[in-house]
Amino acid sequence: MTGTGHASMRIDTPAGSILCDPWVNPAYFASWFPFPDNSQLDWEALGDVDYLYVSHLHRDHFDAEHLKRFINKRATVLLPEYPTSQLEDELRELGFTSFIRTRSNEVHTLDGGLNVMIQALISPTDGPIGDSSLWVEYDGVRVLNQNDARPSDLSVFAELGHVHAHMLQFSGAIWYPMVYELPEAAKRAFGKQKRDRQLDRTIRYIDDLKASYVFPIAGPPCFLDDELWQFNDIFGDEGNIFPDQQWFSDRYRELGRDNEVILLPGTVAEVTADDCKVSHPVPDVREFFANKKPYLEAMRERKRPIIEAEKASWRHPEIDVLAEMKRRIEPLLEESIYMAKGVGGPVRFDLVSYDGESVESIVVDFLGKEVRPYTDEKVRYRFRTQRELVEHLIYLDEGDWVNSLFLSCRFSAARIGQYNEFIYAFFKCLSEERLQYAEGWYDEHEKTTDAEDITLGDWVVQRRCPHLKADLTRFGKVEDGVLTCQLHGWKFDLDSGKCLTSVGHAVRARPADQPAADA
Repeated sequence: MTGTGHASMRIDTPAGSILCDPWVNPAYFASWFPFPDNSQLDWEALGDVDYLYVSHLHRDHFDAEHLKRFINKRATVLLPEYPTSQLEDELRELGFTSFIRTRSNEVHTLDGGLNVMIQALISPTDGPIGDSSLWVEYDGVRVLNQNDARPSDLSVFAELGHVHAHMLQFSGAIWYPMVYELPEAAKRAFGKQKRDRQLDRTIRYIDDLKASYVFPIAGPPCFLDDELWQFNDIFGDEGNIFPDQQWFSDRYRELGRDNEVILLPGTVAEVTADDCKVSHPVPDVREFFANKKPYLEAMRERKRPIIEAEKASWRHPEIDVLAEMKRRIEPLLEESIYMAKGVGGPVRFDLVSYDGESVESIVVDFLGKEVRPYTDEKVRYRFRTQRELVEHLIYLDEGDWVNSLFLSCRFSAARIGQYNEFIYAFFKCLSEERLQYAEGWYDEHEKTTDAEDITLGDWVVQRRCPHLKADLTRFGKVEDGVLTCQLHGWKFDLDSGKCLTSVGHAVRARPADQPAADA
């Protein structure tokens, strides 16, 4: 395996080569860059592969410009089984013509005895309508590239035999809590909670699979725009959610473990059934990370022209944002039942003018089914961003504002009350195909009852988490009457069953010494 940056790697076997998730160009309004810099790798050679695997459409995994320029179009695409055709459609537009449409959790044998299996996750909250993991086996050596997917159960991979290399996410990849309008002390405390939860989840996955070697990948990105520089973990802030690979390695060793392997861009790891030989492109990995700040400062200067060129392309003053949002969003609001009910009211967007002086406020009213000017009413959810960013989304006809504006971290947010997943699910689904799929998914899961109960400590609770059906026998933890699902960190008050993390999603629970209601 050759590290090619972030969640990307090239897997070479005598039966063929697979390039996974190549990402080089900045993503999300030029806010995210791969760290370390992978732009100087020999991509002409790395892109000459037999197979291409793109796990999902997040732009730090799907880099259209790079795929078009550098990746061999004769490569056969290993396609996850997603409910929409968007990933295949976009790859075809880039020139790829050969596809193997895999079936989720089914092993496919390729030429030369190379075996692959892709597990597709398909809830509206998994990536942009989908995320996936790739299992590869050749001559008894098995690799699982989990990247940043969050499956509720790894047993389907373990049942295929002992895994020798397990690649998985350990660092943050979201905008929370940095963008929220909170006191710095509160923001730092929430960030520390998230950082700790990320590590706990990673360790849980590692313990479930018990692979010979663990590869921390899929993060962190780096932030090279001056406006976002503070998001880099170079200031000793324990609330920063973007720790790097060396931080993970140090925490991992504090737990008494030593089977981790860091994949820098250019690192080569030769994995066999009995060993893992590693060659790095730098003489001392720890020293490389110790010099992270000057490395990022030099990288910032190299990339500054790229950032400035992107910024110059965002403004489209000819676009009437209110009119265009009405035209595009109101028909989707009319068709939305579950997501509209889940949001439960108006969401306000404050658009700051080019000069930073004036603000246009627009309301997306999920119950009123309209987009309109803000009129001083009370709203529970508010976003504030630069006007040109929304102009650019409209100009591009962007169907996923989460996989663009929100992941850029180029906004601030405020809310009254709990996190609301339905807001972000809706703004991932600004197309007829995505909206209909998401509404159908929520409809199906709304009608599904989970009858099986388990005992956790002094409580009997339903086995599956109400959020995304994670198995609470594996991910559930009870403390002081609060159930935490460690897969996504969601919390539930067991006395009332109320979800403490988001709107809806009540849990069924009772004290273990109390008989069931129907007993």
